[in-house]
Amino acid sequence: MSEIPAKATESEDPSEGARPGAAASSAMALAPHGTSGTVWQSSPPGSLYDYIKVASFSVGPDGLVEQWSLRAERLFGIPHERAVGMDPVEAFVDPELHERGRRKMAEILDGREWTGTIPFRLPGSRGTQGLAEVYVMPTTTQGGERAAVCLIVDIHTLRGIETDLAASQAIFGQSPFGFLLIDPQLRVRRANRRFASTFGGVPDDHRGRCVHDYLQPPEAERVTATLRRVLRTGEPVTDMHVTGFVPGSEERKHWSVNLYRVHSGSGRPIGIAWLATDVTGRRAAAREAAAARRNLALLNEAGARIGNSLDLETTARELLDVVVPGFCDLASVDLHQGLLAGDETPQGLADGSADLRRVAFASAVADAPFVGGPEPVPVGAVHHYSFNSPNAAALRSGRPRLITAEGGGLIQSTLAVPMVAHDTVVGLAKFSRTKGSEPFGERDRALAVELAARAAVCIDNARLYRREHERALILQRSLLPPGDPEASGLDIACRYLPGNAATGRPSEVGGDWFDVIELPGHRTALVVGDVMGRGLRAAVAMGELRTAVRTLAQLDLEPAEVLAQLDEIARGLGAPGGVQQATRAARRPREADLSEVYLATCVYAVYDAVTRRCTFANAGHLPPVLVEPGEPALMLDVPPGMPLGVGGEPFEEVEVELPEGSLLALYTDGLVESRDHPLDEGLRAFVGALTDPSSPLEDVCDHVLRTLGSHHGEDDIALLMARVQGLPAESVGDWTLPREPRSVGRAREYARGQLLAWDLEPLVDTTELLVSELVTNALRYGEGEIRLRLLLDRTLVCEVWDSGLVQPRRRRARDTDEGGRGLQLVGLLSAAWGSRRTPHGKTVWFELPLPDGGNALKDPAEALLSLY
Repeated sequence: MSEIPAKATESEDPSEGARPGAAASSAMALAPHGTSGTVWQSSPPGSLYDYIKVASFSVGPDGLVEQWSLRAERLFGIPHERAVGMDPVEAFVDPELHERGRRKMAEILDGREWTGTIPFRLPGSRGTQGLAEVYVMPTTTQGGERAAVCLIVDIHTLRGIETDLAASQAIFGQSPFGFLLIDPQLRVRRANRRFASTFGGVPDDHRGRCVHDYLQPPEAERVTATLRRVLRTGEPVTDMHVTGFVPGSEERKHWSVNLYRVHSGSGRPIGIAWLATDVTGRRAAAREAAAARRNLALLNEAGARIGNSLDLETTARELLDVVVPGFCDLASVDLHQGLLAGDETPQGLADGSADLRRVAFASAVADAPFVGGPEPVPVGAVHHYSFNSPNAAALRSGRPRLITAEGGGLIQSTLAVPMVAHDTVVGLAKFSRTKGSEPFGERDRALAVELAARAAVCIDNARLYRREHERALILQRSLLPPGDPEASGLDIACRYLPGNAATGRPSEVGGDWFDVIELPGHRTALVVGDVMGRGLRAAVAMGELRTAVRTLAQLDLEPAEVLAQLDEIARGLGAPGGVQQATRAARRPREADLSEVYLATCVYAVYDAVTRRCTFANAGHLPPVLVEPGEPALMLDVPPGMPLGVGGEPFEEVEVELPEGSLLALYTDGLVESRDHPLDEGLRAFVGALTDPSSPLEDVCDHVLRTLGSHHGEDDIALLMARVQGLPAESVGDWTLPREPRSVGRAREYARGQLLAWDLEPLVDTTELLVSELVTNALRYGEGEIRLRLLLDRTLVCEVWDSGLVQPRRRRARDTDEGGRGLQLVGLLSAAWGSRRTPHGKTVWFELPLPDGGNALKDPAEALLSLY
């Protein structure tokens, strides 16, 4: 009891303690013997009395208030001047209880303690009552008289403090989170059981410790700096990530820490509250979720970016663009060289020792070679892995291998993942991470296998496409004339560029073609055509049309008739039953959709080197361009007609005389038309590029392609250029013979004389014999005048003309027949022979090689004997 008045007095205002009173002296008098040397201290601000409303006053021997503290003034609202000398029973006890109160006061003054509650009116309020708990303790004055000391506590405040303490104790003791109270010196003042269970011991064992006792230096310094900042500024910190280890475990732990400053009742900072939650599992789950999201994003990106091209190298680079640096730090792709070369089962594929070609490499770091080999492999190099290496094992088994780096290199580990497509290992993808990166896990292994499988399918498709594409290109180019073709009276140069050649993308086969066909009589057919569409379908249609053109040209039909026959053939390409079935389908519109439509454009021209005249027929194609010496280039006015495959429209012919030295150009629309340039602009550019017809044809072709390089792009380009070099007059012998027997002998004489003039004496006998046979047939079976013509160019051609329409027919004579062997003899002795219709009859011809041509001439006598 002796401590109570002392504390009450300590909590009084300093000015209160300056006034000597009975309460203080009574407290000293009642102090036990061991407290005679009690040191009176002033409680610092923020003590318990700042929270509890405690007041005191003393009652003298007369039962009246003798001392009245400032806290009592604030609690009851009664000033000191009025309170001193006041009867406390009259002031604080209800009137009906006055009698009882006076008895209690008498008992207290007789030396008995009393505790009870009294209502009071709150200061500054109108009728608001408070409730105080009063502690009355008897004491004696210095004169030995009886007195009392009273302590008053606001009971509502007291009950609130009790409730707060109970709640605080429950939260602190039962919280599932680690709870610390840290004092201003950053020492642990109090720890709860949850914290102690994590770091060992009981809560009292952690009293006085600091952050460095729980965290390693770098982390501890960071957390200490944060604590100082919170203590200084009062700004709380939420969800601060702290990493460390708990005693007895090497597992790295992660906590989420909330910090806030704690204040006293007067607002003075008295420490920091630390609330920590173990988020190690949540962090691991977050990492797993982030890894799953990253993997899904990589797979999604791979699906969008890999396989957009049918080029092997491009597809491999697309894979590496996805994985570096999103999945690994560096990567490479090796493909089996044999599969790239077109072999279905290259040697060494099964045991993993086959040659590989490095097709792609990507790195996010510099100077970081792959593990598993003594030297880095450059892109494009062919190499192989040793049989005992993990890389070869991965190729053999078709399963990924994790290769751990050795020594002090930059690489930490490598995943060697075989690229499997359709149960065939097409290559090896290697993904590497450098030191400092997260090691490969099982999830990474599964992702690498999935990425490699996706790329493998795309690469295998690209490989198959490349193989088929190369075959299609071989097929297409085999249908084009090899090299620069030769023709009588023409100097020819040609160019063919497949689609996309100018854009750098993989070329695609198309339907453009050109041809140069030698015809009898030193005539030449020039053909340029374009099947609409692209791909193998167009190339095959082009091959069929080109073959048909050559066949029709050998029949020596007129250009318009050739195109008419081609039109029928094109209409039959898409119908299973050919031309007739296509015609029937066209009559039945409902069935017309069942047939594919093949459309093509074509220009067919026949040039005669003797007359220098050229006959054109056009089926929907671009017009030919003619450049005469000293004149600007112009487009020939050749009626375009309808494309091949449309049917129903006749084709017109135009005959043009070509001056000596003039230049004729035939081309396809890929040269002059593109998405970025209209056709008219391209045609003007093409005509403007043909300025000098006297230049070498090869230079002219190159100049045209360079000039129009910006006008062509994805479509095929076919360019055929011919410079006119007519047959000289001295190389032509032309005679007209009457229909009489003497014409046979006269024809032999003309032939002999002309050959001798041409210094072709070795051909005289054979030519005389064959001319005699043809003129004799013309007399027997022909009509009208007979015309004999000899033409000398690269070969010797003899033509016999007459007005008859009956074509000669070669037959085999029986042994007993006296005649019928003339055409057989012509076929034996000549290099070629034939007949063709003319506008006024027919022409029968044969051709002999020149003596210096390397072809041995047959002996006429032996040829005659062989017929019998």
